[in-house]
Amino acid sequence: MFDEKSHSLKMDKAIEVFSKELSSLRTGRANSAMLDLIKVDVYGQKMPINQIGSITTPEPRMINIQIWDQNNVSLVDAAIKKSELGLNPQIDGQLIRLPIPELNEERRTELKKLIKSMGEKCKISIRNIRRDANEELKKLLKSKEIGEDDEKSYEKNVQTITDKHIATVDEKVLTKEKEIMTI
Repeated sequence: MFDEKSHSLKMDKAIEVFSKELSSLRTGRANSAMLDLIKVDVYGQKMPINQIGSITTPEPRMINIQIWDQNNVSLVDAAIKKSELGLNPQIDGQLIRLPIPELNEERRTELKKLIKSMGEKCKISIRNIRRDANEELKKLLKSKEIGEDDEKSYEKNVQTITDKHIATVDEKVLTKEKEIMTI
């Protein structure tokens, strides 16, 4: 039997990953999610910053990271500098301050292109899930587990689900672009 729900869940997962990537993009505002993708090499393993210290945003253009272990301060500093966020950490004992510079026009345009391409990648993975679903339907039809009418009906449902997910991606892309252009 064909399970369209599993394909819909896979599409949801693709959008979830896309949303996480979007939230880690640096806009002109301080957002602790920007640091989510940075991993620091401590205690013999790579760990996210939020497991090494507490992250706060005391003001719109500042992120503070209170590192719990003094020995990790320089490691976190190095990891942030190596990341592609373009941030310049300021160390004060076990506190790392990250001033978030304002975005210039050039950087905003770059970010818009990046957001569009991230959205495109997400749409491609959604379409690949649709293709897999349609191939599964053709196999079920061939092995006579479903009839042609069922196949057409399922195919239509899969297309509707796909269209809905792609519209969600487009919506997220537009929202993020607006956020970048209004700061």
